[in-house]
Amino acid sequence: MSTPTPPRSTAPYGAWASPVSAAALAGERVVLDQPRIDDGHVYWLEGRGTEGGRVVLVRDGVDLTPAPFNVRSRVHEYGGGAYTVDHGVVAFVDFADQRVRLLEGGADPRVLTPEGDGSLRYADLRLDLGGRRLYCVREDHRGEGEARNTVVRLDLDGDNADGGTELVAGPDFVAAPRLSPDGARLAWLQWDHPNMPWDSTQLWVAEVTDDGLSDPRMVAGGEGVAVTEPRWSAGGDLYHLTDRTGWAELAVVHPDGSTAVLTDAGRELGWPQWVFDRPSFGFTGDGTVVCTWFADGRGRLGTVADGSLSPLDVPGVAFDHVTVEGRTVVALVDRVDRPRSVVAIDLGTGAERVLRAESAVEPAAGMVTTPEGVSWTNSTGDTVHGVFHAPSNPAFRAPDGELPPLVVRLHGGPTSMTVGALSLDTAYWTSRGLAVLDVNYGGSTGHGRAYRERLRGRWGVVDVDDCSTGARAMAEQGRVDGARLAIRGGRAGGFTTLAALTGTDVFAVGASYFGVGDLEALARDTHKFESRYLDGLVAPYPEGRDVYRERSPLHHLDSLSAPMILLQGLDDEVVPPDQATRMADAVRAKGLPVAHLEFEGEGHGFRRAETIVRAREAEAYFYARVFGYDLADDVEPVDIDNDPGA
Repeated sequence: MSTPTPPRSTAPYGAWASPVSAAALAGERVVLDQPRIDDGHVYWLEGRGTEGGRVVLVRDGVDLTPAPFNVRSRVHEYGGGAYTVDHGVVAFVDFADQRVRLLEGGADPRVLTPEGDGSLRYADLRLDLGGRRLYCVREDHRGEGEARNTVVRLDLDGDNADGGTELVAGPDFVAAPRLSPDGARLAWLQWDHPNMPWDSTQLWVAEVTDDGLSDPRMVAGGEGVAVTEPRWSAGGDLYHLTDRTGWAELAVVHPDGSTAVLTDAGRELGWPQWVFDRPSFGFTGDGTVVCTWFADGRGRLGTVADGSLSPLDVPGVAFDHVTVEGRTVVALVDRVDRPRSVVAIDLGTGAERVLRAESAVEPAAGMVTTPEGVSWTNSTGDTVHGVFHAPSNPAFRAPDGELPPLVVRLHGGPTSMTVGALSLDTAYWTSRGLAVLDVNYGGSTGHGRAYRERLRGRWGVVDVDDCSTGARAMAEQGRVDGARLAIRGGRAGGFTTLAALTGTDVFAVGASYFGVGDLEALARDTHKFESRYLDGLVAPYPEGRDVYRERSPLHHLDSLSAPMILLQGLDDEVVPPDQATRMADAVRAKGLPVAHLEFEGEGHGFRRAETIVRAREAEAYFYARVFGYDLADDVEPVDIDNDPGA
């Protein structure tokens, strides 16, 4: 005899009680990164909110780096490539001092780079055990002016008192030093201001000598072409991604210098290289290329054969950090029905092993709906893509005739993207009765270079329009309440949030996480990697100063009519904290509801569990005050100036 379904309680959208807590977004989960396989062992990084955001290197589920080691690089501020492993030998960067350490033969970590104050930073590490060397990118902050970025070589058995032997110097930026299997050649990427690595890069190769490099030559890339992910095959071919056709495709440079493109146009491989060492392809033991790509907003995993991509029967909507050994593929996998996980896939049998999930908490049945890919037309007639998540909670229903509030959620791009994967972040909102629309606005990746370059010179215009028209489209379709539209975002998404609140009347409330309020201040005061980024997104500075002022939310507060909550880390090196302070002061002076929360010890992205919990509960509390319902959660109140519910 079946158990009868309990009756559903009636409560306004937003006021539903949910088992998906803010703690589930933080203390009960980890952030997984950079999995790889070596001699059958699988390694990965775990960012642990319960340990203050410390990043731990793990092998087969066992910690390799004890406290207080924190495996993170600060090169480009975004880091990446903070460890490497070869036949069980591990090199890693510790966040506290940015020095490189070696784990070898069961001994304690041994320091390879000079003592200092963190002025020498390292990333994108690669071991050469045969030559007893380590190749990497070094960022030198010891001099005046901009940091110097170089490719250097460290001696595994020396003191490296000079911080490493410089091999490549001169370009503004370098990345991906990759040694050929025979140790005879080194490949690397380089580019110069004002380009970002998804604009114009060059792939170079040189002969390796005892003293350094000889006969350097460019083999791919150039103006208007982005080359990424150089990787040598066992036979000495240099594979890489290139977007010369307008789509990031797999290509190869043969030893004789000839080149070939190996995949179909219309499929986007790889990711914009915000961080170092983010592989999207690898080689099996017999030389077959296994790779991931995006088509129609969804990721696939498959192989390359005869110029075509052949998908494997592996469930998932995104695959990241793809590494291959023998017939085993290891990757970070996003799916619609389980949290992001490190997964090992046997290509021979098709068997899968989930080695680590970001969360042990999986929403109960009915707490999330299947993500729905949606598209709409913006004000200029261009098609925009996104993902819609309807409210869902089997214990509750809304009063007849009520439509849910909508949270328009922005990725941290501009060049990022959102896929329709299971997310506790999404379930937090939908299980309380709010709908969510993820917007892959013009500028996002996954849809080709032309889609990404829609934002070129138009940041703060195209993205705002895409989000505003998306929110209106959902309301016009009767999915959500057009009078209760919220917008939220962090990093670049925080800027778009602020720009939408000051440039349109679509949204009733917004939440900005470390968002940019003053583009001109950002152009004058940011780190090297992004110091000329705005040249392409806005205009060259200072020549285009008027455009910066025109696009900056702080200069358009006269048109602001919506409350906002601002959340900011005080150690943010990308967006100076005073921008949030200035925005909050201006909103307060207008008499609009505003909350401003600052967090000690947090940078450009929150890592500590207590910060994540407080920020999310504060945001939910703020929405409830503005939209006029009572939260079912017992959360700490937020100080709101000009509180609408007071």
